[in-house]
Amino acid sequence: MGFPCQINHLLIVLHIFCSFYLCLSSVDDTITSTRPIRDLETISSNNSDFKLGFFSPENSTHRYVAIWYLSESYVIWIANRDQPLNDSSGVLKIHKDGNLVVLNGKESVIWSTNVSIGATNTSAQLDDSGNLILRDDKSGTTIWDSFTHPTDAAVAQMKIAANRITGKKIEYVSRKSSSDPSSGYFTGSLERLDAPEVFFWYNKTKPYWRTGPWNGRVFLGSPRMLTEYLYGWRLDHDDDGTVYLTYSFADPSAFGILSLTPYGTLKLVRFLNKKEVLTLEVDQNECDMYGKCGPFGSCDNSTTPICSCFEGFEARNPEQWKNKNWTSGCMRKVPLNCGNMKNGSDVEHDEFLVYHNMKVPDFAERSDGNQDKCRTDCLANCSCLGYAYDSYVGCMYWNKDMIDLQKFPYGGVDLFIRVPSQLLVTGKKGREYKALSISIIGTIGTLTIAVGGAYLLWRTCTPKHTGNQPQNLITGDQNQIKLDELPLFDFEKLAIATNNFHFGNMLGKGGFGPVYKGQLEDGQEIAVKRLSKASGQGLEEFMNEVVVVSKLQHRNLVRLLGCCVERDEQMLVYEFMPNKSLDSFLFDPLRRKAVDWKKRFNIIEGIARGILYLHRDSRLRIIHRDLKASNILLDGEMNPKISDFGLARIVKCDDDEANTRRVVGTYGYMPPEYAMEGLFSEKSDVYSFGVLLLEIVSGRRNTSFYNHEQSLSLVGFAWKLWNEGNVMSLIDPEIWDPMFESSMLRCIHIGLLCVEELTKERPTISTVVLMLISEITHLPSPRQVAFVQKQNCRSSESSQKSQSSSNNNVTISEIQGR
Repeated sequence: MGFPCQINHLLIVLHIFCSFYLCLSSVDDTITSTRPIRDLETISSNNSDFKLGFFSPENSTHRYVAIWYLSESYVIWIANRDQPLNDSSGVLKIHKDGNLVVLNGKESVIWSTNVSIGATNTSAQLDDSGNLILRDDKSGTTIWDSFTHPTDAAVAQMKIAANRITGKKIEYVSRKSSSDPSSGYFTGSLERLDAPEVFFWYNKTKPYWRTGPWNGRVFLGSPRMLTEYLYGWRLDHDDDGTVYLTYSFADPSAFGILSLTPYGTLKLVRFLNKKEVLTLEVDQNECDMYGKCGPFGSCDNSTTPICSCFEGFEARNPEQWKNKNWTSGCMRKVPLNCGNMKNGSDVEHDEFLVYHNMKVPDFAERSDGNQDKCRTDCLANCSCLGYAYDSYVGCMYWNKDMIDLQKFPYGGVDLFIRVPSQLLVTGKKGREYKALSISIIGTIGTLTIAVGGAYLLWRTCTPKHTGNQPQNLITGDQNQIKLDELPLFDFEKLAIATNNFHFGNMLGKGGFGPVYKGQLEDGQEIAVKRLSKASGQGLEEFMNEVVVVSKLQHRNLVRLLGCCVERDEQMLVYEFMPNKSLDSFLFDPLRRKAVDWKKRFNIIEGIARGILYLHRDSRLRIIHRDLKASNILLDGEMNPKISDFGLARIVKCDDDEANTRRVVGTYGYMPPEYAMEGLFSEKSDVYSFGVLLLEIVSGRRNTSFYNHEQSLSLVGFAWKLWNEGNVMSLIDPEIWDPMFESSMLRCIHIGLLCVEELTKERPTISTVVLMLISEITHLPSPRQVAFVQKQNCRSSESSQKSQSSSNNNVTISEIQGR
């Protein structure tokens, strides 16, 4: 009997021990009425990612109760941010009234969840998402949680919300400084719930900047909020009238902290496998400041001055405008006709002037409908001053003065502003005259005369008048180039093919003009590039593209089918690329997943082979000068084709380097010797290819880095990671695969070789191709890369103009989808 009795005693001891252990484990993430948290103590979420405890910010001795991710460097929530503790005597506990409270050394309550609780038996648990939840232990219902009472930071599944019935909001308030987490000067809230957008307020009352409406993919007023910010954003509605935005990550190994900085900007810190891989901050410029140019004033950060009035408007207070105080805005020169119209009268009616790539003005009223309905409805309502259309948002109307308008280099919407019809007629004549003048002036020096160029175009593109004799065309370097004849397309046929150049057929728009999708009578799909009459350099680029592309035939170059020069129009007709441009996949948070590493490597290799053909294998030796993601088109099989040869230059075979007084291209893709001195060569295209390669591997734009301390571009960021031995973190997590890890790392290595600062150190494109196909197995270590410190366009222009030796006329084309 003694032995069984001993076993029973042992089982009882084990049961007691296990019960105690399980009880202890169960409260590792929970605060109960019998288990408070004192300074230096913490609780952890079950997955150990989050901790709750006391901390002090850098350069501060004050103590705060906070939740952090991985370490105190990544605080996501603070309880007593406005009631700091002066010592380490604080306690976080369940109060006798059931609330969660923070007590000081005198046991005075300095912070409380402050909710009315029927039951006093409560507990607070830190869950695996970082949310601190106060529950009624009896019913299990949530009484309060930290996610609905945020401070300055948001993580996945947290909401920014507003209730259209009660007006209740979930807002975010910045810190005062990095060392002072108390409520700062900036507040972020969800506003304009018919077309919801995020507003940032100064001192809670003055609008500071706003994102523009969310259209399911992007914020229409914030094209610089890159795809890294927009992973998994979602707009939802609750039955109680609450509208809210959340974000999440499809990849379970990814995590992000989005915070409102003490300066009123947004900052994203992204993690992969619990390692920080990315820090981004939305850069702000003067035009982002709310209402910078006042009512009906348009702000363009690339112009001087930055504010201007729309056509038919003038400054309301010219004296203030002269002093760069534009807040009074603009007023109409001529009143609208609509209010003066009488039934059956023949009074002039109103029309609309369209402005592209605009920020949506504030106070939009929304309704469903297509673009035609937007126009009809606005025209029928005399109070309607303008409209815009987005396929996700629908129609947006403005019945009061339009405020907070901005002109973007890319993105935004087409904004239609109501004007009296007589203004439209006179304005059109003026614009045509101005465009003609600019075209003529811009052509001098590169063409013999504009009329001669137009004549040569006509002769080149019209077989029935030229017979079978090829014509000579004079290029910018005065070389005579024999040009084979191109098929001539009738204007009427192209108009029919593109539905009369309908907005819905527009594929994109660049400095040259709009590009339209069309379908010929035989069913062939085409892309029609139409020279914009407002383009100052379009005629020159048009001539240049005819010269260059007509002589090129390669599977990785877009094919020119013909041209049209009728009715004062110049149009180029290309093969249609159903998958549009590389940037439409690469920088889209949803579409990028469709381009895995095999497809991306095929694109990289195809671009390299296309450049090799231009530099070495074509009948002419050509420097493209504007290689970028938006100029790489993708066919139905995702094969890349280099496009847009308007800025290309034909160079002599024995010229290693050439010089230009007019620097053209896209900032961020230009090598330093070209941007600063106007020197270009084959190595200029190699540099641009290196930037493209890094973008393809990382899925990030070269201009997507805004770090206050180092202001890195993608090139600089890749170089930093290379020197730190952490280049793996550059790889786009959407495509990472251990099977292709070595191939991805090799491409990053090649990309860094291509973007080296010194021209002579960069490989030729033929060497790059051999590196890619692994015929060169040993790669040299990259040396110092160019533009480690990111420069903005305006400062760069200034630095270029100050170079008296080069005296370049700088033309920077912004990144834009095609």
